[in-house]
Amino acid sequence: MSITLSKSGAPKATKSYAARAAREPLAPFTFDRRDPLPHDIVIDVLFCGVCHSDIHQARDEWGGSLFPMVPGHEIAGRVIGVGDKVTKFKVGDLAAVGCFVDSCRTCGSCGEGLEQYCENGMTVTYNGIDRSGAPTFGGYSERLVVDEAYSLRVSEKLDLAATAPLLCAGITLYSPLRHWKAGPGKKVGIVGLGGLGHMGVKFAHAFGAHVVLFTTSPGKVEDGKRLGADEVVISKDADAMAKHANSFDLIVDAVSAEHDMNAYLNLIKRDGTLVLVGVPEKPLSIHPFSVVAKRKNFAGSCIGGIAETQEMLDFCAEKGIVSDIELIPIDKINEAYERMLKSDVKYRFVIDMASLKNS
Repeated sequence: MSITLSKSGAPKATKSYAARAAREPLAPFTFDRRDPLPHDIVIDVLFCGVCHSDIHQARDEWGGSLFPMVPGHEIAGRVIGVGDKVTKFKVGDLAAVGCFVDSCRTCGSCGEGLEQYCENGMTVTYNGIDRSGAPTFGGYSERLVVDEAYSLRVSEKLDLAATAPLLCAGITLYSPLRHWKAGPGKKVGIVGLGGLGHMGVKFAHAFGAHVVLFTTSPGKVEDGKRLGADEVVISKDADAMAKHANSFDLIVDAVSAEHDMNAYLNLIKRDGTLVLVGVPEKPLSIHPFSVVAKRKNFAGSCIGGIAETQEMLDFCAEKGIVSDIELIPIDKINEAYERMLKSDVKYRFVIDMASLKNS
């Protein structure tokens, strides 16, 4: 096997930040990346977004975490190496990687380009096990080795740092809005104005829908309108909520904190849909009549497949859509985690990976 590499090469020893055990702060960690295979590309990681799920997994809040763990699944960088059977990329191209780096490739979902729903389990970008039985390490690292089939092309038109969160936060909102056909003539609600919700507002507006943002924070009203909301409703105001009863074609709920789902089901019109993309810690309580009385749909959605994610990135390049971010050096990652828990970021942290390479 021959590999074409940039002059800088692609050594196996890789610097990163990792959690060595649950509840321990992330700290410098060096590990060996696997050797590239014929269909692999080597990506010099330039930026990596920080997702709330990074915190959940690094702190083993969902259970089953593998340590040491290198988080990060919102990865944007430049190709520095290609396998001899790679056709999609060349050295010097921009490339991105999202929440998974492989899937079974044979099930019905994979065959339909819905690898995120792989019936045999997708291989997640970090905190997973790859085909060789080795743990996967994510984007809080210098470089990534990944099959080109699970990599995305990025336009030079886009701000690369602000593009990184599109690989999780962006596609998580793009996919349900596309699937349930948000667009002109549709009334679409977005619940929550955080890392996920702010992308929902941007996409729903770009699709031409009438966009209503729901937030508990009066201080987010003007920002919501700046991002594209036609209306902003303070969800704690019962009268304001009641004015929208039975009127929405689609509501996408991006809140992971415990809240009353029935309040939003009451806003859905007959045959409309409430889609959950946030993941509250506790089981949900749904009143049956909130759904059955008007043939309402309650659904869930999880990121997007490779083809749809590429479609989203191309759409973003066409429309000039990226995330609102705060760029941080990697040695501020533990501080960023604590700030995220306080919702003290507008609206996504992104790590400048030059800070790791230069450390």
